[in-house]
Order: sequence, then structure tokens, then C-alpha cells
Amino acid sequence: MDMIDDKRRSQLCPTHPWITFQADLSRLSFKAWLQLGECASKCEHVAGVPLRPETERELRKLYLARGVQATTAIEGNTLSEEEVRRVIDHQLVLPPSRKYLGQEIENIVAACGLITSGIEAGAPDRITPGEIQEFNRIVLKDLTLDDPVVPGEFRTRVVTVGGYVAPNGRYVEGLVEALCEWLNGEEFRRPEFPIVFGILKAIVAHLYIAWIHPFGDGNGRTARLLEFDILARSGIPTPGAHLLSNHYNLTRAEYYRQLNRASKKADVTQFVEYAVQGFRDGLREQLKLINAQVFDTCWRNFVYTSFGDARTTAERRQRRLVLDLSKCDSPVPRSVLRTLSEKVSLNYARRTDRTLTRDLNELVRRDLIVRESGGYRAKKEIIRAFLPLRSGA
Repeated sequence: MDMIDDKRRSQLCPTHPWITFQADLSRLSFKAWLQLGECASKCEHVAGVPLRPETERELRKLYLARGVQATTAIEGNTLSEEEVRRVIDHQLVLPPSRKYLGQEIENIVAACGLITSGIEAGAPDRITPGEIQEFNRIVLKDLTLDDPVVPGEFRTRVVTVGGYVAPNGRYVEGLVEALCEWLNGEEFRRPEFPIVFGILKAIVAHLYIAWIHPFGDGNGRTARLLEFDILARSGIPTPGAHLLSNHYNLTRAEYYRQLNRASKKADVTQFVEYAVQGFRDGLREQLKLINAQVFDTCWRNFVYTSFGDARTTAERRQRRLVLDLSKCDSPVPRSVLRTLSEKVSLNYARRTDRTLTRDLNELVRRDLIVRESGGYRAKKEIIRAFLPLRSGA
């Protein structure tokens, strides 16, 4: 990339000197660089863990719903995460007065789908003004807008957001072109650390779209979509690429404070550190969920191995009992065991209470369940014995 020199930079937007298309990453704290390294490691970990198909689908849908709900909630959309999931599944019918809320959700879902489809198809990893305009066009599709807002078209008038006065409309096109030139350049292209610099690039892109405010409406959602696009293209699994939007929504007051502070100080450093911290925390939570699924898979495999071929009816019945008991978070009273699940109920429908007693005793003998004051529970903690020895664990 040809560097944007000082003369050209001053001509791009003389009224907003903090829009420099420069990021002095050496100002990031030691802690932030450590967190970025942890983020990269966790992303690689998430990407390398094979999950059951139903678990992978659920994880993808869960974080899509959270990300979409978050990026629209920041702008005032009141639909809950559960309602967003129903919109994604085409199962939510809203009254006319709230139908626009569902349309906002559908638009973001469509944009995320476009991004992931492009990645799967091997689209060039290059940001263009046209791509940013297309994001905004999708964001505002079929929504009622104030004049003279046109979806996907750069604004031409001066706008004020809160106390922030955005650059004059005559500068917008040149600023967006310069932003794309900068983001596509060498400063963020580090093949040896693609995820680390992908995260930095995504956060900076978000911040600059917020500063330039290129459209008449939908700038925040467009910025967060561009951020998602860059994260996903950097090798971050798509569930993880939604985490920044979720962080901004969970810390909404701080989000706006950091945006305001960044422009006043003409520095991206603190906003980047705020975003990286939230991304790291989101990845830790996501990895806990994934590890729980992996743990459950190991436990199920252990149960199946314990019974071998399970040739007898009794063995198959006992195996089903312990597997369904494994789904319970607390001990199950003996009186409830027969109705634990439909399959368990069928297995014991014509069996005496003595059969249940024998099965429970056999499962205790196999060390697969334990009896406690509240009832019976699966002894899943036995799997922890197969983990490597670790001090303090």
C-alpha cells in the first residue's frame, strides 16, 4: 500500500484531525498484547475442537442470535435473545406495530449470511467502499427512514450524533476510500499473526466507521458488521466473530464513553484495549461451553465403553438410565427415576420395583452413578481422572 502522506491526510478531512489513518500499536499495554495472544490461542482451540453435529449447530445459532440481538439492541431494538432465535427460525409473528423490530433482525441475519457465504466461496480478503455500502444497504432494507437517507448511499449533509459532529458530507467518500486503502495495507497484514492483527484491524475499522459516520442511518450496525466480516476473514470461527458486538451491548454505557473518549483524545489505544478485554472474556466463556460439550461427549463414550456391546436387555436398559440421568444437574429422587425420560419410562413400564433396584445397584457397582441424600446422580466427575495432572486444580 502507498502510505497516506501527511499532506493528503490533512486534505481528506481538515475538520477532524484525529482521523489520521494511523494506529500507533506500540502504545498498547503489555496486558493488551498478552490478551491478544490469549485470544489467538483460544480461537485456534475453538476451531480445532470437533463437536457433535447438533452441538455445532446449536453453538452457531446461539452466538448468531446473541450477536444479532446485541448489535440491534444497542440501537434500541427491544426483542429478546429468545425472540431473535425465533426470528432466525421464522417462528416469530409480530404485530404490525413491532414488525420493524423483526425486520431489523432479519437484515442483520442476512448480512451475516452474506459474509459467511463469501468466506466459504473464497471471496477476496479485501475491504472496499462498495462492500461497506452493501452492508448499510442490507442493514436498512425495508425500514422506514427519514429523508434524505438512502440505504447504501453516502450521506451528503452534516450530521450530529449526541455531541459528536461527524465530518462534512463532502469528505465522506474520500475518507471511506482512504480507510479501505489503509485497512488493506501492510500495517494489518501480518501472516505470522493473522488472528491478532485481524482483531486489531476489526476494532480499528469499527472505530473509524463510527468517526466518519458515512451514512444517514445504520452506521453503528454497519460498523459492527464490518468488524464481524474482518474477524471471520481472519480465521476466527464465526461463533467467536460475534463476541465483540455482544461485549459492546453488555457494556453499552462504557461502549459509548470509549467511542467519545477516542475522538477527544485522537487515539485508538484505550478503545482497542477495552474491546480486546471484552473479546478475551467472551472467548473464555465460549470455551467453557465448548469444553462442557467435549466433557459430555467423553462421558457418554466412557459409559458406552463400560457396557461394551450391551448384548442383554438389562445392560441396554441400565445404559439408557445412566445416560439420561447424566442430563440432570442435581440428584434425582428414586420416585422420579421411572419418568426420567420417555425411553426410560418405556423400559420400566412392565418392570417391577425390584428390577429398578437391581439396575441401580449394578450402576453403583460399575461406579457410573452415586446415591446421595437427594437421590441418584451420574458420576461424571470420574472423567476428570483422565485429565493431565495440574498444580492447584
